[in-house]
Amino acid sequence: MEIQETKIHEHGFVRLVDTMGSDGDIADAARVSYGKGTRAVSDNRNLIRYLMRHKHTSPIEMASVKFHLKLPIFIMRQLIRHRTASVNEYSGRYSVMSDDFYVPEKEYIKPQSQTNKQGSDGDLVDSWKDKYKQIIRDITLRTSIAYKALVDPGFGTLGLSRELSRIVLPVSNYTECYWKIDLHNFFHFCRLRMDSHAQQEIRDYAIAMYELAKPHFPIATEAFEDYSLGSKSFSRMEMDVLKYAFETFAEVQNYSGYDGYCDKITDYIDSISKIKDFGLGKREWIELKEKFK
Repeated sequence: MEIQETKIHEHGFVRLVDTMGSDGDIADAARVSYGKGTRAVSDNRNLIRYLMRHKHTSPIEMASVKFHLKLPIFIMRQLIRHRTASVNEYSGRYSVMSDDFYVPEKEYIKPQSQTNKQGSDGDLVDSWKDKYKQIIRDITLRTSIAYKALVDPGFGTLGLSRELSRIVLPVSNYTECYWKIDLHNFFHFCRLRMDSHAQQEIRDYAIAMYELAKPHFPIATEAFEDYSLGSKSFSRMEMDVLKYAFETFAEVQNYSGYDGYCDKITDYIDSISKIKDFGLGKREWIELKEKFK
């Protein structure tokens, strides 16, 4: 297949190198389960949507995608968390590391979130954004100079080994890898990394990867968007809250009609949290209201 590429940020890229299988292959793999005396399923779309809806994932694992990625090391560290993928990364022991470094654009520079220990939230005035951006540039420049000096044969007798020289480089340094994963686990990766709570930089990569893969599996990606990516799940306790809210809302609020219903019942759920215990923690109540909105 022809390699497709999307540029990411200043120095990065996403290349779809290869795919294995198709929507038809997923459907064929699922039909192996149907023997004599069972109902035949002839329509691929209905079958794949059934698989996705009921979380029958093994046929979806029969397809796969393979990418060539150039990305900052700190994004690579998030990518490697998805352990079902096969990965081969650029070797900083064997080769000289890239001289490319990631410097965030001003709209990506945000303060630490006060409610989420692993995220950013809010905004900063432009003067502070400029200051932080310059600090990042200065540090990457100094570390780049230090690395080049260490690996230079003129430094000492032969130059310091590459495996040790690289320790001065920051996680903003770019690396490259081949990354291959089956379609089911690729969807899981996309659901997590395309989410609004994920770091913006890896969201950019995940969205580009998904958009490149999507034309090769149009039925499977449609089902993924309908039944996974665009869906919300509710715990037993959350379902108890919603059941109680819908049963009592009209009576308590003396309300009839649809206009503004969602906003009003969201406020009502907030009031329920103060008068009735459903076994939900403080953060769970916040997450429930976010889901309902």
